[in-house]
Amino acid sequence: MTLALGCIADDYTGASDLANTLTRGGLRTVQTIGIPADDLELPEVDAVVVSLKSRSIDSGVAVLRSRAAERWLRGRGADHVLFKICSTFDSTDAGNIGPVMDALRADCGETIVLVTPAFPETGRTVYQGHLFVGSVPLNESPLKDHPLNPMHDSNLVRVLARQSRSKVGLVDLAAVARGPDAVRQCLAGLAGKDFGAAIADAVFERDLETIGQVALDHRLSVGASGLGLGLARALVAAGRVEAKAPDAVADAPTGGPAACLAGSCSQATLRQIASAEADMPVLHLDPEQVVKGQDESRRALAWARERLGNGPILIASSSTPDQVFALQARYGREAAGHAIEQAMADIAQGLVLSGVRRLVVAGGETSGAVVDRLKIPGFLVGAEIAAGVPVLRSVGARDGEMLLALKSGNFGGTEFFSDALKLMR
Repeated sequence: MTLALGCIADDYTGASDLANTLTRGGLRTVQTIGIPADDLELPEVDAVVVSLKSRSIDSGVAVLRSRAAERWLRGRGADHVLFKICSTFDSTDAGNIGPVMDALRADCGETIVLVTPAFPETGRTVYQGHLFVGSVPLNESPLKDHPLNPMHDSNLVRVLARQSRSKVGLVDLAAVARGPDAVRQCLAGLAGKDFGAAIADAVFERDLETIGQVALDHRLSVGASGLGLGLARALVAAGRVEAKAPDAVADAPTGGPAACLAGSCSQATLRQIASAEADMPVLHLDPEQVVKGQDESRRALAWARERLGNGPILIASSSTPDQVFALQARYGREAAGHAIEQAMADIAQGLVLSGVRRLVVAGGETSGAVVDRLKIPGFLVGAEIAAGVPVLRSVGARDGEMLLALKSGNFGGTEFFSDALKLMR
């Protein structure tokens, strides 16, 4: 296997988003969960997205895991590696974006790294170094209050500089609009002044194409799936990859019972849960009882088993932001989050043992906990359910073939759960 592109994603839903984007761009893509074992048979592909659950863990551990993933990708011929981050730049002042970027840059010997979380298709744009969600700066949007990585500063130059040992500069929209040579000139000027990273403005898809073309001059880039779009189009345009249609194998019917799990507390997911009430039975867990150690998982599985034979069901631990903050205040942010994630993983495992072969999961941390528990080593990428969310077919799963959808909390329309199940046959 000789890869045209290697990718390291800092969470599982973001990895699915990126794998979907690369597949749409014509690259044959596989998403793996962690670094693949030597005995895992992967098809011949153009790109591999190694999924790590490293966004919210200790930065030292995130660095070690990311460096190991990069070594694996480089060993399979990847000249360029994209470190895939969230389009809302989710990260505390301690990391993990900056520390991982610094380590990967040092390992590959790169002078300066282009960084952009822009993805206009999903309403994320960067202007003058500030990240916007729709028409408002990130710190004024509802997305600022992520339960694990709140983002209250939209100035990404400032945010990344607080995390990184590198000096962080800006490639502004005026330079990007003038094309690849202007971006190269700007980068060279920054590198000559000892800047190790540069936030790149991007407002339109054509900006991402320009940034992707320049990024391929380098060994490393950092960004959201929008940068993956730019890289994929640049690889095809340069003739380094022959664009291919998605593999129909990923969309073959699987059958069996279907279930949905929602752990995200985003406004989008809360609306999606409310909409699902009209289409399927929905059970709302009591998050406080989960954190207290009460057996909510057993109650949920008993409820589900009574209903799985009649059609899809949904189990939600999602709460409003006020409820989440109150729970964290009583039990601690990490303890509360861990307890809920593990309860959802327990439920997922029980559902699969009960015959579920089609599973929709909402929430990045929830998706990570579920996939880890099910020990699924990789996925083929199928049809797109919503922007950034594909149908995934398991590769090498211990419990047999499954279809999954792993959704970042903010993604998808109001009817997302029903839309997903229509495509997951």
